[in-house]
Amino acid sequence: MATLLTWSDRGAPRPVPGPPLPHNPADQGPVLRLLDQPESQGRYDRVLVLSIPSGLEGARGLVARMRERGLRAELRLIDLADPTDHEALFFGLAPLVEELRGAPELDVVLSAGTPQSQTLWVILVQAGLLRARMLQVIPPAFVPDPHPRAIREVRLEIEGFPEIRALREELVRLRAERRADSDRMIGESAPMQTLRRRLARVAPSEVPVLVYGETGTGKELVARAIHSASARAEGPFIAENCGAFAEGVLSSELFGHEKGAFTGASGRRRGLFEVADGGTLFLDEVGEMPPRVQVQLLRVLQEGELRRVGGERPVRVDVRVVAATHRDLASEVRAGRFREDLYYRLRGATLEVPALRDRGGDLERLVAHFMEELGRPLKLTRAAWDALRSWRWPGNVRELRAEVTRWGVFCEDVVAVEDLSPEIRGAPVRVAVAPLGGPLRPLVERVAEVERAAIADALAQLDGNLSQAARALGIDRNTLKRKLRGFGMR
Repeated sequence: MATLLTWSDRGAPRPVPGPPLPHNPADQGPVLRLLDQPESQGRYDRVLVLSIPSGLEGARGLVARMRERGLRAELRLIDLADPTDHEALFFGLAPLVEELRGAPELDVVLSAGTPQSQTLWVILVQAGLLRARMLQVIPPAFVPDPHPRAIREVRLEIEGFPEIRALREELVRLRAERRADSDRMIGESAPMQTLRRRLARVAPSEVPVLVYGETGTGKELVARAIHSASARAEGPFIAENCGAFAEGVLSSELFGHEKGAFTGASGRRRGLFEVADGGTLFLDEVGEMPPRVQVQLLRVLQEGELRRVGGERPVRVDVRVVAATHRDLASEVRAGRFREDLYYRLRGATLEVPALRDRGGDLERLVAHFMEELGRPLKLTRAAWDALRSWRWPGNVRELRAEVTRWGVFCEDVVAVEDLSPEIRGAPVRVAVAPLGGPLRPLVERVAEVERAAIADALAQLDGNLSQAARALGIDRNTLKRKLRGFGMR
């Protein structure tokens, strides 16, 4: 069932441009004529009638006539003094346009209202702000009796107007930027602002996107933001981790299989590319993809079609691919582990998701956000904050979320240093080594300070792995443990 949107055709008296048309006293007006047509019977479950204050009395009469016919008619007052002012009409209609954005079926009557209001419907529909059919009701003076089609659907081809195309592209970009800002990407640091700006430019396009970032930085969140800010937002968003499956299983997951294609294939199964048709497919850890599957993926990207495992016929798909990896794919290409042609296909545009340690003051915002999700407004001591800021967060935002979730289980009102995970509360405070020209101190103190900083740096770079840190520092693991105890780092 559809919604019909119209201005009241019984509004305030106004000058009629040009010579008046012959008037038939029996004419009901364009809106009721439209509703009387056979093609309108049973189509509308809701009619929204718009009116300005000066035309309220006539609009109420129109709504009453509709209700007599059993229609669910609603009267909406648009607070305007002048229905011929384009700017006032645009801003007056903005809340209603936003309300109707998700309406499944919407028809707009072009034949009611002022010429300016009719023009505005055209602008809103053609710009994509209002998804609706535009209907023109032919005046009785021009309609022979009987008339084969008293209602026409109005379609305008605007591709030939560069100015209109440019305006539409700018509108798409601004809407993408607004959606990216309203997404769940928390943070106002400079790297995050740069990421949002790039995302807003990339999302409305159809190019594949390659997202780089360490584990736990939120690459899937970026992919979802790209999808929601694109023209495919109404389509499906499907995510898969390419490193989670063996080669044969991954091929079946992505491209599907036919019955009997392999042992256990008891029936035909659609792959994720078919499931994501019309939407976006996010391939995480694409750098882990086996060579044979890389060839299949390249075919889909080049030809827009796939062949199920064990299948003979190609299947057409319309999918935008957003891929992500923590690997340096250029190095993988040079090493022969990743196909060069696939790399350039995936790299239509690249986005870099910053590590948490590079995001300035975003730590506090993220902690507050995760606490809000938990519904637990805990307070942190200054020492606890110092420890959090000193930790390098090798697991990035994912690690921070897990840490805050743990506080919600074990802490009452305050989070102290002793409530933090062992590796975080043992994180060394970063100490800068004094320059050689500074105050003189005993050599043993200066050596200890340098040694402590070297150990802290090694552990931070190697995610706290003692064995690897000991090898990197050229000392025995037990020696490293003894030094950590001596420095109070464990």
